[in-house]
Amino acid sequence: MSASEDLFARARRVIPGGVNSPVRAFRSVGGTPFFTRSAEGCRLTTADGQELIDYVCTWGPAIHGHNHPRIREAIAGALARGTSFGTPNPYEVTMAELITELVPSVEKVRMVNSGTEATMSAIRLARGFTGRSKIVKFAGCYHGHVDSLLVKAGSGALTFGNPDSAGVPAGFAAETLVLPYNDEAALRATFEKAGHEIAAIIVESYPANCGLILPKPGFLQAMRDVTKDAGALLIFDEVMTGFRLALGGVQSLEGITPDLTAMGKIIGGGLPVGAFGGRADIMDQLAPEGPVYQAGTLSGNPLAMAAGIAALELLRETDPYPRLDTAGKRIRTALLDAATRKGIPLQVPQTGSMFCLFFSETPVENVEQAMASDSTVFNTIFHRALERGVYLPPSAFETCFISTTHDEKAVDQTCEVINEAFDF
Repeated sequence: MSASEDLFARARRVIPGGVNSPVRAFRSVGGTPFFTRSAEGCRLTTADGQELIDYVCTWGPAIHGHNHPRIREAIAGALARGTSFGTPNPYEVTMAELITELVPSVEKVRMVNSGTEATMSAIRLARGFTGRSKIVKFAGCYHGHVDSLLVKAGSGALTFGNPDSAGVPAGFAAETLVLPYNDEAALRATFEKAGHEIAAIIVESYPANCGLILPKPGFLQAMRDVTKDAGALLIFDEVMTGFRLALGGVQSLEGITPDLTAMGKIIGGGLPVGAFGGRADIMDQLAPEGPVYQAGTLSGNPLAMAAGIAALELLRETDPYPRLDTAGKRIRTALLDAATRKGIPLQVPQTGSMFCLFFSETPVENVEQAMASDSTVFNTIFHRALERGVYLPPSAFETCFISTTHDEKAVDQTCEVINEAFDF
């Protein structure tokens, strides 16, 4: 028995499914998950000593790779002063100033401890601000395991073929209107019928929890138009895309100004974190200023803030986005060339440091088309790549990530592995 197999057997005796987040269990792709002993740069070292080029990147946060010295030093400096205070600390002020400087739509921001907390709190704030109860979301968009949002969600819910979770009361789900992504007609019809009841739209600005789906031209602007006309709010979930595709997020790339933005992942530098922010008049409805309650014992934790500040400052100083996009395009080309040579239909949506694989004849524009892609071919490619030292996400419905430490050598090696992985 390998070290990872032994650890997994032990874990299954004391942890449901042997994992603390479902997709890690490898149920979608089959086999036993490996356990990571250490990570450095763009590489993981498993408990069995195998070195892997990592395209999961902690599911997004590790844009600077693993164990970056500057982030590590920032954490050590904060650690020397204490792990948690239960009082305001200087780091959270610096973080808030950085976010409001880099994301123009955010005038004020509240720190939380996860992306789920960020979306949950943004929804509550939108309802409190508007006095309305209904929320619009899009099928396949995942906004964390919030009861009212775990309806036709993406990510692990799709992996297990169970898009609606047990334990969510029907009454909660009834307040959520689910629309097909990229369907502007359905969006406008919904607002014509029920716009006066809708508190907000929440959307992954680029859906990346059901693979990677890019919006049709004008679709995001249509959301902005209908919410403005109806007096509803527009919430961009940039937990995954925020600071990964641009310093200002997708909203800066698309020229759309949401009312509220949920953030996470990169702003914690690898430690647990979340945040939501937006217009000052909306944010001032939060306690202690206003009537919408939200709190968290470890919110603004100094270790997470120090790590996140270092991560954001590195991005601002180095502007890695053109280089990340070049690496993404190289890998996309290698995938398409290998699939063409094998005669396998493949779509590779890619933007900046994000890409995914849809084994489909036609481009994927919504979650139904994503689910129709051939996941069995993906599973084969996943295992063949893993055996050769490249770690892709263990689900056909997840997005791959590139870090600043994926240098030319790592990308060259990845392209070679891709060629070999398709020779089956």
